[in-house]
Amino acid sequence: MENPSSRSPRVPAPVRDWSRSHTSSAADWPPEALLRAKGAATVSVVLPARDEEQTVGGIVSAIRRDLVEAVPLVDEILVVDSRSTDATAALASAAGARVVRQDDVLPGLPPLSGKGEALWKGLAASTGDIVVFADSDLRNFGSHFISGLLGPLLTRPEIAFVKGAYERPLTGSDGVARRGAGGRVTELVARPMLNLYWPELAGFVQPLGGEYAARREVLEQVPFVTEYGVEFGLLVDLLERVGLDAMAQVDLGCREHSHQSTAALGRMAGQIMLTAWSRLERQGRIVASEAPATNLLQFGLDGEATLSDVSVAERPPLATVAPVTNAPRVSKTAS
Repeated sequence: MENPSSRSPRVPAPVRDWSRSHTSSAADWPPEALLRAKGAATVSVVLPARDEEQTVGGIVSAIRRDLVEAVPLVDEILVVDSRSTDATAALASAAGARVVRQDDVLPGLPPLSGKGEALWKGLAASTGDIVVFADSDLRNFGSHFISGLLGPLLTRPEIAFVKGAYERPLTGSDGVARRGAGGRVTELVARPMLNLYWPELAGFVQPLGGEYAARREVLEQVPFVTEYGVEFGLLVDLLERVGLDAMAQVDLGCREHSHQSTAALGRMAGQIMLTAWSRLERQGRIVASEAPATNLLQFGLDGEATLSDVSVAERPPLATVAPVTNAPRVSKTAS
């Protein structure tokens, strides 16, 4: 997948120039070459997982086979079990991951819910100098998803954050994958919001994608929204903290994963809009007489109404939470 912003003359010059110099492909970063560049740096892969028994074991096995045993590029595979009710934890452990229960990490804090909470707890429980996040529901996972993200971080010291880019097909109930039909919340909500208010970030092909990597010292300096606004919030906050030149993206090819219902996507969209609103307010770009409502009223096919709370909580920068140590907070889930 070629980044269209790198070739179109209609793309604003700053975005086009950044895309040309800060976009690469996973094929550019063979693991053997990255191992030579790694030096003394340590790498943790963090996989948040909730009821992903069908995919998490295969993902862990692929990482261990290709990037731990064949080429020792990854030092730690950590699965954060986000209150699963299936065999996610057992299968991840059997495949070779270290598994932590989300609520066992920093247990002195009030428990929160959502993907961002699992990511923040994974950052707290992991040990690597570089942390790679990846979703646990990928159906076509390859270890290049991890090694590709590591490439710019291991070879360019000025890069602090790397985002995955990819094509996202939508597989319908008929089993047919339709190219360009995935990433619906990205196209309907996230991309318009970024272009309106943070146009510097418009060159990111998949701003809401779950595969990205960063240096630990950078991740520990920014807050994590606990729900589905986490990726949007991280992009905006990291832009403010490290600047666009310290951010990059890597084309990982095609990404296939499980899809949520339209109603679930509507709730996700609400959380992302509230995350954007909070950043605009924090940056002094909007002044509101009152906070936005956080209830979302939706209607099913039978006309039945459903009311959902789409409010988002936020964990503070991990560096502000004492003590920032790993061992006392971690509890391994029995396989």
